[in-house]
Amino acid sequence: MTRRVVVVGAGPAGINAALAAADAGAEVTLVDSAPTVGGQFHRQPAGAGPDKVPGGTRLVEHPNVRLLADTVVWAIEPLSDGHRVHVRTGQADGPGRRGETLTADALVLATGAYDRALPFPGWDLPGVVTAGAAQALAKGQGVAIGKRVVVAGTGPFLLPVAQSLTAVGAQVVEVLEANGGLRGWTPSALFAGRGKLAELAGYARLLATHRIPYRTRRTVIAAHGEDRVTEVTTAALDREWGIRPGTERRVPVDAVCVGFGFTPQLELAVSARCRLIDGFVEVTPSQETSVPGVFAAGELTGIGGADLAAAEGAIAGAAAAGRPIPEAALRKARRGRTFAAGLADAYPVPPGWRTWPADDTLVCRCEEVTLAALRTAARERAALGVRSLKLTSRVGLGLCQGRVCGRNAAELAAGFTGGHYDPADTARRPIAAPLRLGELAEDPDKEKT
Repeated sequence: MTRRVVVVGAGPAGINAALAAADAGAEVTLVDSAPTVGGQFHRQPAGAGPDKVPGGTRLVEHPNVRLLADTVVWAIEPLSDGHRVHVRTGQADGPGRRGETLTADALVLATGAYDRALPFPGWDLPGVVTAGAAQALAKGQGVAIGKRVVVAGTGPFLLPVAQSLTAVGAQVVEVLEANGGLRGWTPSALFAGRGKLAELAGYARLLATHRIPYRTRRTVIAAHGEDRVTEVTTAALDREWGIRPGTERRVPVDAVCVGFGFTPQLELAVSARCRLIDGFVEVTPSQETSVPGVFAAGELTGIGGADLAAAEGAIAGAAAAGRPIPEAALRKARRGRTFAAGLADAYPVPPGWRTWPADDTLVCRCEEVTLAALRTAARERAALGVRSLKLTSRVGLGLCQGRVCGRNAAELAAGFTGGHYDPADTARRPIAAPLRLGELAEDPDKEKT
């Protein structure tokens, strides 16, 4: 009997999972919220085809793959022999959106991650955006977020963002790395990532050609302006990211791009009851989660880049189809995980960032919850868990449902009370994507495929 495999996410992990399962003879449905395949890493200009995405053309032409683009998964139900996956195709506010229920013998989650932004005074001003948003605008639309831009945060991702900005005509004033850059890497991690040396050399040439300063142990601690950002204050940091007094300086800008690593998109994994470790999905060497028949690949299992995600996707797809796992993919994954461990060690997010916000700094932008209000809820109202913190302060109850603020709020609250606030609790929601009430009330038996 042909196995039915549903893959969620069409980035490097999802593409390779779908191809591996389809090549093994499985009937594959690939679901992605974007109109084209590739994910954030292989994002293409609007209207571009799949030919520029590794594996893209073979994927869309594969007879065993059904691609559901512009489609979100809003719920996952366990069955005795698999899972039922509820999806919606079309724009959330469009009149023609249609529902469908997929039945899967095996499910591969490759939902990726999104940028982490840390709160500081003025971070809610227009012109302050995440690094990923700036790159998406540049790569997808050919539009620069500003004319004079500072890129700040931590991790290698800052460099391709600077590259994308210069390619569309922006002047990158400086790139600010809050950690120590290459000085934080171990020899084993550098050896595992030796294939990326050419890419690194390319970024070094970019910085030299455009005379872009790359400053380590420094970041943006405040943004200033009335209707939009016009200046930022930058400062040197100690190893715990505390601000070094006397190192502050003002820089004129019209845009700021910030990215302090990534947060895995856990909603569906949590909904499927997958076990988490240190904020990521726990998997076996075959990428199977703690839930039989559910596999995870890519940033859900740890941040390690596109090569690792692709290898994990190939492993997950073969395993989901019930076929032997390619040894080459296993080798690539082992090497990639060594690199990923080095990445995590070299670019941590120490607790000193909690000293950057002022009392009136918004922690939750959707519900306009300030740092002072969060502190009051945590201390005076004894909100010692994520649920009680949300109910007493309204943090995480807005449009983003805690995707932007949840992790930051949990860490801030833990600093106030010493209590345990599991950031994964902000991903616990029975409905993982926006739905109309009428859509929720539809007869699911009419949608089954």
